[in-house]
Amino acid sequence: MSMKHIVFIINPKSGVERQKEIKHAIEEHLDKKVYSYEILNTEFAKHGITLAKEAARNGAYAVVAVGGDGSVNDVVQGLLGTETLLGIIPKGSGNGMARTMGIPLDSSEAMNVINKGNTVAMDVGYANGQPFISNAGVAFDALISKKFAKSEKRGLMIYTWLVTKYMWLYKERDFKIVIDGKEIKEKAFMVNVANGQQFGYNFQIAPMASYTDGLLDLIIIRKFPKILGGILSWQAMTGRITKSRYVRHLTGREITISNPLLKLMQTDGDAHPCENEIQFKIQKGAQKVLVP
Repeated sequence: MSMKHIVFIINPKSGVERQKEIKHAIEEHLDKKVYSYEILNTEFAKHGITLAKEAARNGAYAVVAVGGDGSVNDVVQGLLGTETLLGIIPKGSGNGMARTMGIPLDSSEAMNVINKGNTVAMDVGYANGQPFISNAGVAFDALISKKFAKSEKRGLMIYTWLVTKYMWLYKERDFKIVIDGKEIKEKAFMVNVANGQQFGYNFQIAPMASYTDGLLDLIIIRKFPKILGGILSWQAMTGRITKSRYVRHLTGREITISNPLLKLMQTDGDAHPCENEIQFKIQKGAQKVLVP
């Protein structure tokens, strides 16, 4: 019986200690009777896409993204359309998709998930052709993603500080939204298209979203009194954001969002420039993932 080969992709920027910890977890916990492995380091932004593509071409059983939603997104982009499985060892700051899937944040426990070999076919979203696994957005969250990327520090404290600061400064916009052919107009603070349930840190933007139902969840946060920002955040942390009267939730397969001033969007926490109209689609069961 031939060994199943696993390629681990790590961002070396994550620090020497983390790399040691991952190597130790692999050596201690990966089942060597079944799996052979190699560890590859990304050397520049989006390098993970190329590394994952090469691993799949060389017949890897699985490629494991060691990182957050951004790292997972890169690996998925490289693996789409191949038979190679996606594995996740959550090491990002937020880990939205890993939390949605119930993948443990502890490296050795995450390694045991890989050993077990349970898989599920995950839906993949597209925003103007750009794949995303967790969520994509065009308003306040895109701004926060941009500011967070520029920040030297990471973590919940910085994230919360940015959200609190910019919440007061951010101006709501009028969006035209078409969802499965039905047009709606909303003055919104945030418009998010979700496949996973959260941004990370347990901030559940779409608590009822499923990454296997072939649907996208559209979450619209309407203009709200800013003084209530803390309450909305608390509702998100406790999975009750859609109960707020300022929040509208819809599901669909095809969503178009437009605004003449639209210039920035985020996919899986990665901010990039965009056109003033974005088309979202979902591809059901596009990528097999190792899950508990």
